[in-house]
Amino acid sequence: MGRAPDSDLRIEEPGVWDHHLQIDLDPKEGFVAHIPSEAFVTINGHPFERASLRNGDLIEMGTVKLQFWLAAPRQAGLRLREWLTWLAIAVISLGQIWLIYWLLDT
Repeated sequence: MGRAPDSDLRIEEPGVWDHHLQIDLDPKEGFVAHIPSEAFVTINGHPFERASLRNGDLIEMGTVKLQFWLAAPRQAGLRLREWLTWLAIAVISLGQIWLIYWLLDT
């Protein structure tokens, strides 16, 4: 199975390097931040080398402050589509029953 392509976020601010911070998705730990260089980064005011991120964590690097946040997943409203599908199944079924009775009468 192939790896997903890397996505880069470029921040051009004083004190932020080209590869200042890396955030990866680990299936067991969730989103994990680590510093691939000698850069200085804090999460919630605490320096780290590797840390799991949680909603609301404040990441500071150079003059930049980023708040990590993931929205809760929501299912799209499919109620109408589901209702129309069941209606179509019912109409087709009733049409087949009518066709069987019509063929038996002729």
